[in-house]
Amino acid sequence: MKYITHISRIFVGVLFIISGFIKLNDPLGFSYKLQEYFGADVLNMEFMIPYALLLSVFVVVFEVVLGVFLLIGYKPKFTVYSLLAMIVFFTFLTFYSAYFDKVKDCGCFGDALKLTPWESFTKDVILLVLILILVKGLRHIQPLFTKLPTTVIALLSFIVSLWFGYHVLMHLPAIDFRAYAIGKNIPEQMEIPENAAKPVLEYTWTFNIDGEKQEFVTNGSYPEVDGEYVGVETKTIDEGYVPPIQDFSIESEDEDLTTYFMEKDKLVVIAMYNIAASETDGVAKLKAFTDRATKKGYTVIGLTSSGAYEKEKVKQDFDLNFDFYLCDEKVIKTIVRANPGVVLLERGTVVNKAHWNDIEDVNL
Repeated sequence: MKYITHISRIFVGVLFIISGFIKLNDPLGFSYKLQEYFGADVLNMEFMIPYALLLSVFVVVFEVVLGVFLLIGYKPKFTVYSLLAMIVFFTFLTFYSAYFDKVKDCGCFGDALKLTPWESFTKDVILLVLILILVKGLRHIQPLFTKLPTTVIALLSFIVSLWFGYHVLMHLPAIDFRAYAIGKNIPEQMEIPENAAKPVLEYTWTFNIDGEKQEFVTNGSYPEVDGEYVGVETKTIDEGYVPPIQDFSIESEDEDLTTYFMEKDKLVVIAMYNIAASETDGVAKLKAFTDRATKKGYTVIGLTSSGAYEKEKVKQDFDLNFDFYLCDEKVIKTIVRANPGVVLLERGTVVNKAHWNDIEDVNL
């Protein structure tokens, strides 16, 4: 039991640190995922949505700290039972998500590693078993160092985690795992190669034959059945190749301008997924920056999901000399973790990104 406990201790501790750090690198992204869970069509806890960011920071910091606590043997009983409570909650969440097919990605490893709902649930079940082993072998979990060094390491892990979380919120994620990272070409990320795997669908057709409903399964072809057609249901067996970017677009009220802007040599995009929810201090900095960009030959546009009234109001209130175009809110949130945020493009390739706190340092 002693050796099994030690193996479980190392595995659980390292996994919690890795998983927690990846989410701590992007707590805003994890808060968006929590908002999905709190939505009316999932857990129906919309009253929690305003607290999603606060809860996100707490969860990811606690996850990293518990992993460190476990490895160094700091307060074993508190650590193990806290891990148990956390994994029970997330096991329920991932099962609910998988069984009812609600949230497609749990966000367990942020954007670094995408897991299907059932893969997430399986991962949590394995962790639950390992943590139960730790509960059983609690007496074998001893501190690696004497009391003072152990306490110092524990305290430092909390302080460093909290500082790092605050830092990336005030700037941008230290590591960008998304398809809009610096160096990525957006049009290329939207393409589907000719030899890409095609989606595999299963069609279940229902017919009324002699007063009895019967089902026939095909891969898409209409079945040759002598009966009255009732309906058809489709099921995705294999999604095939899914491009990293699927929903990106730049649209005016009248037309799609995505290709037009992706061919610009020098393009500045001001990303504001929701103008009403944008940071006023950040919007106030846009005038000087965008005027400077225009003088240096850049085309400047805004991307938002807000309506015409909000777009016109923010232009007038802050004397902005550029137009806003429409884009899906979720896409804009994915492009840059700031509201407002800045993205520099050269013929569709991301060459720089910045939080509004760092807008003065953007090199044009």
